[in-house]
Amino acid sequence: MPVLAASPSPRNHRSYFIALGLIIALAAAEILAALIHFSAKARAERAATPTTTLAPMASRSAAPPAPSALSTPVSSPIPPSSPTLSASERLLREARALNERGDTANALARLQEASQRDPKNPQVLAEMATIYESIQLFDRSNETWRKIQELGPSAGTLYELADMKLKTGVPAVTANSPEQTITDTAGTPLDNEGIPEGSNFGVTDIATEETPDPEAETNLRLKIAIKARPGVPIDHSKLRIMVLFYDLVDNEKVVPTDADVSYEWMNPKHDWIETNPETLIVTYLRSKTRAGTSEAALSAAAAAVTPGKNSPKPRKRAESNSDSLPSDPGRRKYLGYVIRIFYNDKLQTVRAEPTHLLNDAPNPSP
Repeated sequence: MPVLAASPSPRNHRSYFIALGLIIALAAAEILAALIHFSAKARAERAATPTTTLAPMASRSAAPPAPSALSTPVSSPIPPSSPTLSASERLLREARALNERGDTANALARLQEASQRDPKNPQVLAEMATIYESIQLFDRSNETWRKIQELGPSAGTLYELADMKLKTGVPAVTANSPEQTITDTAGTPLDNEGIPEGSNFGVTDIATEETPDPEAETNLRLKIAIKARPGVPIDHSKLRIMVLFYDLVDNEKVVPTDADVSYEWMNPKHDWIETNPETLIVTYLRSKTRAGTSEAALSAAAAAVTPGKNSPKPRKRAESNSDSLPSDPGRRKYLGYVIRIFYNDKLQTVRAEPTHLLNDAPNPSP
């Protein structure tokens, strides 16, 4: 029996290959799509990596300006740490500097401007009156001293000085005068006894002695020769001597000293009968290790130098004043002194070294 062999038809063979090609094409498309997808995702991750790391840095760097912008209006009203000088005080300082250089014209211009701003400032008026005297404009100086006198006791010791100036007057010295009039620091003429005209007491000599002392920054003594007018009865209860030392803080501010100050008469009797003049010894001692005495205690001690009573004894170096007030911050150094002698509550004479302390120093109560 014959066997018939089946042979595939050409049409079916072609369909097979077409289907197989489609399947391969679809598989390749799927693989390509997967590669494109993962490649794009990887690129997106790489691109996103620096952005995510820089974003917090940018936010942190941008954060500080916001508080600074808010803090600006808050910090602006805060006053400066160091107190500023008033206009009149600034002009007064400029005038003193100009006067020391000999420029009296510009110094007076500054003082006149300061007086317009603060017409009741006794230090401005006193500086102006002193310059008028130095250039022999005595009418103007007397007019200026009179303004200080009109201020009354509120002007402090400058009121006493103005009162004495107006009572004694300042005689003019002509260019042809063979001798120049000798005066005290306040400009009051001295007579042949070395005593201001119209006064019962004067200072005829001041000797300054500085003693080397390894335990002290400054150790000095003033020997003040105080002379009474001969032939005039003296009531010791009416005589008062003020010797005030002053320091310079940070080479700028003039303040009463907080150093140890003591007083001692060379003659225990100091009655101006056996000896005339009598010598008062005043010691200034600033130790390297000590607590400062208060300015109030110092002024009280200075006012207590009254003849006929026990003079204050020098304090031991190790002693300190437990009730002392805190001293001015800053570096202190010795500047100078002002000596005032009162008799019957009237200023007799004034001595100062350096002379500008007469106007620069804080005015104590007479």
